[in-house]
Amino acid sequence: MTTVHVAAPQGAQFLAPNQIVPLLIGATVDEVERELVLQTLARCDGNRTRAARVLGLSVRTLRNKIRIYAASGIEVPAYHD
Repeated sequence: MTTVHVAAPQGAQFLAPNQIVPLLIGATVDEVERELVLQTLARCDGNRTRAARVLGLSVRTLRNKIRIYAASGIEVPAYHD
């Protein structure tokens, strides 16, 4: 299993597609999706409602994905006030 960590260079707001694609080569769509979900949750301080909105998912869909990740032993960011 490949872990993909995509982070913008310091001071940058986003990466251009030609900067992101090389980081993703070799990863499966499921791995990329999982990393996107987990990174979004982390940036939203574990707030599932906010993360679901950012990802364009329903809270229920996000909750189901989190349940699958947790059952696989993957650490999921917890909610922080």
